[in-house]
Amino acid sequence: MAVKILWYLTTPDGPYPWEPEGRWHTDFEHLKQLAIAADRLGYYGSLLGSSPNESLAVSAALIDATKRLRFLVAQHPGELSPAVLAKWALTFDQFSNGRLLFNVVNGNDAGLATLGVHYPHDERYDFSLEYWRAFQSFYAGETAGYDGRYVKLSPRAPAAAHHPLGGWHPPKQKPGIPLWGAGTSAPGVAHSVQLLDVYLSFADTPQKLGDKFRRVAAEAAKIGRELTYGTRLQVIVRETEEEAWAHAQRLLQRTSLATARAAIERQLPAGQTFESYVSDDPRIQRNLDSLRAGRLPTARELEIYPNVWLGPSLFGFNILGPAAGTYLVGSAEQVAERIREYEAQGTSAFILSGFPLIDEAHRVADLLFPLLDLDHGFEVPRLGAVSKPGVAQPA
Repeated sequence: MAVKILWYLTTPDGPYPWEPEGRWHTDFEHLKQLAIAADRLGYYGSLLGSSPNESLAVSAALIDATKRLRFLVAQHPGELSPAVLAKWALTFDQFSNGRLLFNVVNGNDAGLATLGVHYPHDERYDFSLEYWRAFQSFYAGETAGYDGRYVKLSPRAPAAAHHPLGGWHPPKQKPGIPLWGAGTSAPGVAHSVQLLDVYLSFADTPQKLGDKFRRVAAEAAKIGRELTYGTRLQVIVRETEEEAWAHAQRLLQRTSLATARAAIERQLPAGQTFESYVSDDPRIQRNLDSLRAGRLPTARELEIYPNVWLGPSLFGFNILGPAAGTYLVGSAEQVAERIREYEAQGTSAFILSGFPLIDEAHRVADLLFPLLDLDHGFEVPRLGAVSKPGVAQPA
């Protein structure tokens, strides 16, 4: 089984952008350089996640700058009418030759309420399923409309297709836009197995992540579906193990105790505080005790499995357990070995990132790609075949 490697595409960037002094002032030109680099280096696609910018607009603006790169765009149900999103997707695919993917994001109560979506947690998944079914129908060219409990869309007049100002583009991707996404609660898993093509999860150790994917696969099998599986990881890959861990330690040294404490407080169970929380895991408790004493753990003290690291990142400092900020750290051979271990546990897509984004995209492509069996649908450029563009400068 081969793997797909995607890279992250976002505005916040710099050598350690989770701290203000490590963050550059970037703009659209920087985003474009990043997209061009990922495209020329041979990444399967780029994830456009949370950002100050609207991901739909950013991805559309980057079509002409790229040739093969797919855009995995995070989208909440209810942000747009499913019919409007379908027409947007059809236009995007027409202009990009079918390079759009959607990351289905169901969000939280507070966030969705700002978009005008006010369903309780479990009911949100029922609404989402209808929303995406309606989207899929309109993208596929159905004109009969959609009559659901939450989504009601009137039919489109087929005759409009005969007028030069009417009609919609035909679908480029069949049977439709691939949907990627996640969901861990029981309703979230039920929603995922009915709707998604690629089920995503934050990384854990390979065995634990594989166990989770097998539980989801069992639920999908009950309704006759098969999914593929992917994960999200930060990465520090270097020519030697010593270089990789030295860089990890430097990132720790540039991370403040305040950042670490705030990250822990976001992860605490309800009713617990930074001072009161006690972990059953001796490793976690030891790291908490270090922070309470005013000292960050060393890089190796945050390694939870060979080459799997809970270091600081733009996506969190997950001292209490693996989540969005989990890293792979090591030599190219070690990181490739770990990716193959995740692959053996069912993971076929890896959304990676490292900062600065352009520099680390080159390192991963140069050092890691030659060691992996890639499933990108095209021949990935050979080592050293791609020149490195200029990067945005620190403020």
